[in-house]
Amino acid sequence: MSQTHNMGDYDKTYAEFKWEVPEFFNFARDVLDKWAEDPNKLAIWWVDDDGNEVKKTFAELCKRSRQLCNVLTEQGVKKGDVVVVVMPRLIEWWETNIACLRMGAVISPGTTQLTPKDLKYRFDSAEAVCVITDPENAPKVDEVRNECPSVKSFILVGGNRDGWINYEDVVSSASDDFETANTRSDDNAILYFTSGTTGYPKMTLHTQASYGIGHIITGKYWLDLRPDDLHWNLSDTGWAKAAWSSFFGPWNCGAALFVHHTPRFDVKKTLSNLEKYPITTMCGPPTAYRMFVLEDLSQYKFKTLRHVVAAGEPLNPEIIDTWEKHTGLKIRDGYGQTESVCMVGSFPCLEVRPGSMGKPSPGFVVEVIDDEGNILPRGKEGDIAVRVKPERPVGLFKEYWKNPEKTASSYRGDWYITGDRAIKDEDGYLWFVGRADDVILASGYRIGPFEVESALIEHPAVAESAVVSSPDEVRGEVVKAFVILAPGYQPSDELVKELQEHVKKVTAPYKYPRKIEFVDSLPKTISGKIRRVELREREWAGKR
Repeated sequence: MSQTHNMGDYDKTYAEFKWEVPEFFNFARDVLDKWAEDPNKLAIWWVDDDGNEVKKTFAELCKRSRQLCNVLTEQGVKKGDVVVVVMPRLIEWWETNIACLRMGAVISPGTTQLTPKDLKYRFDSAEAVCVITDPENAPKVDEVRNECPSVKSFILVGGNRDGWINYEDVVSSASDDFETANTRSDDNAILYFTSGTTGYPKMTLHTQASYGIGHIITGKYWLDLRPDDLHWNLSDTGWAKAAWSSFFGPWNCGAALFVHHTPRFDVKKTLSNLEKYPITTMCGPPTAYRMFVLEDLSQYKFKTLRHVVAAGEPLNPEIIDTWEKHTGLKIRDGYGQTESVCMVGSFPCLEVRPGSMGKPSPGFVVEVIDDEGNILPRGKEGDIAVRVKPERPVGLFKEYWKNPEKTASSYRGDWYITGDRAIKDEDGYLWFVGRADDVILASGYRIGPFEVESALIEHPAVAESAVVSSPDEVRGEVVKAFVILAPGYQPSDELVKELQEHVKKVTAPYKYPRKIEFVDSLPKTISGKIRRVELREREWAGKR
């Protein structure tokens, strides 16, 4: 194993790691301004679909953020106020994030796919005072703005509109003289709305330290970044993965970000960018890799790429093998939540065990526990839990804002409960079983959907699949698979039987899908995770 990685020896690094959190911390001042001391240090290399390219240094971004701080201050935004930002991958998204951190305002990123109703819910729940968005999303804000009394300031990036301030006009003419707020490490900084299985999204609150310092783990150990890297994260700006891998993780390490501004994910375009630009590391959702391996990868040469990771849901072993065969690189899994930084990872110094999430991150004690909070023996399935007493890891959220009951319910004794199920093997590797509520109970067997999906994807006819429980009079519930076929395959009864036999061979026979439905698409979250809950609810509608 080469010692060039940021974590040469897992056991040693894990044993010796200590969180260091000063009383006062501001990510803009203490991290970004430091990189900006070198006026030429690249921060962002931005491209779009029309061949436009823009490069921004840390110095330029920091200057613009100070100008924006003065604009927001004039708009009445104060320390602790919530600013909602809904923008695609525009450079202004990064400027806005830096500015909010710098002045101690709380940034609440949202995806561009939010509806007017979603926006109203967010403005009201967070008592947001300002919204910054683009011409595509401004009309949605205008639909509800009269019903959202807390929002006083409306700033538009890239255009003019009645009732909105033009971002470029006010920022470029503002002074860049602004003193960074001396924020405490535990001051509120970021507010993500995260969907659960029930009810409206919860407000997940992070502090200057929980993401600003916590994501050192993500950037240094999991992404394995250095100051000369060019890192590409495929995530949309509205998802917490953008904070992980398009902001705090890489910039803690001084790496530059490659940003491709595009309305939709295009497989061929993504692969050709990876070949054309000197990208050294990449992070993508499993969905992206599943699409990559359907292409003829032998047509591409990724000369500078040295490290790739996936997160969001477990990656099927078959995909890892195919990608490695063509690129020579293993895809390394990572596990965490909107509520956390990277808590478990297949770190570069560890042997990749396909299908496993890897081992706990430095600074995190992650175990599999039972309903009473006891650590389970190796090989036993239980709840993934993070030890929070006597010492709470820095990279964990502060609370579900304004929801003390929900916050309290996510703890069990000395543990924070993630809501996911796993098994820890004899060597300390964690194996994901499923969301606590995605697990299928058929004829007394517990079946994790991921295993069945992994088996299915090994069949050449299957491009993607989602597995959920479906009601059955005899067995209570059975496994049902929704399958997207690979190009060149047609749905048929023969193919259903063939896929069922295939799964029986690849995994335990009782796990095979008794029902298979061929579909053209699967419901997904904005970040590309399959929404099994939606498929499951459809199956059970009217049966309960």
